[in-house]
Amino acid sequence: MTTAVLVDSAATLPPDLRDRHQIRVVPLHLMIGDETHLDGSVDLDRVLDRLDDGVSTSSPSPGDFVRAIEAAGDDGADAVLVITVASHMSATFDAARVAAGTTELPVRVLDSGTAAGGEGLVALAGARAALDGAGLDEVEARARKVAGVVELVATIDSLDRLVAGGRLPPIAGWAGRHLNVNPLFAFRSGEIHRLRPAFSRQGALDRIIGDCLGSRPSGSARLHAAVLHARAPEAVRHLEERIATAGDVEWFVGEFSAVMVTHTGPGLAGLAWWWEV
Repeated sequence: MTTAVLVDSAATLPPDLRDRHQIRVVPLHLMIGDETHLDGSVDLDRVLDRLDDGVSTSSPSPGDFVRAIEAAGDDGADAVLVITVASHMSATFDAARVAAGTTELPVRVLDSGTAAGGEGLVALAGARAALDGAGLDEVEARARKVAGVVELVATIDSLDRLVAGGRLPPIAGWAGRHLNVNPLFAFRSGEIHRLRPAFSRQGALDRIIGDCLGSRPSGSARLHAAVLHARAPEAVRHLEERIATAGDVEWFVGEFSAVMVTHTGPGLAGLAWWWEV
């Protein structure tokens, strides 16, 4: 059986990586005023110019997923695993489940419980199993295992966009603005959790690296990581330099798309990771 892996565009997978692993991407939607665009089709600078004036996002429709599933079947897939951004954050999971019930191919839908590079790492685990010839059950099991252990920790210049989107309480935005600290948050089990803030950008990045390397299990382990950022190239360089010291490690850089930046604003930097033992 040939199993195809689909993700939504919140996974922030670089094009070369998703092509190499034969991962299909279903774009989220971006609304600028009364115009609707597919994620990735609009210049990010245009979105940043309009962040405070009529930019919103929506999940792919069930029809978007049906077309992607049928295209995978046309290309020879016998089954499809769809991996989505956390269902607490988006209606994407529900749209994919509706689509799965209308297609002839066997389709499973997995809520990754995370987003961005965390979702990307889950998709890569499933896709590698599929490339090794695993059937749908094993591909889903591999992806689900990583979804259960993947971590995501990030820092951001301002929590205001997350507060405006209802993903954090207003008091969190007030603290970030008035206490002169660098907010840190973790994304796990489908929800955003505020962490103890740092007193500098450098301190925040060092905390993220410390959390990652400090979670190494005993014995031999390989680190799978994603360096996340939204227009934060200097932070990327620092995180890459530090993550390279982990020894047996592979990572990719997941730059946020316009849809993701709409929710976070620019300046986010962080890591998603899991340890393979």
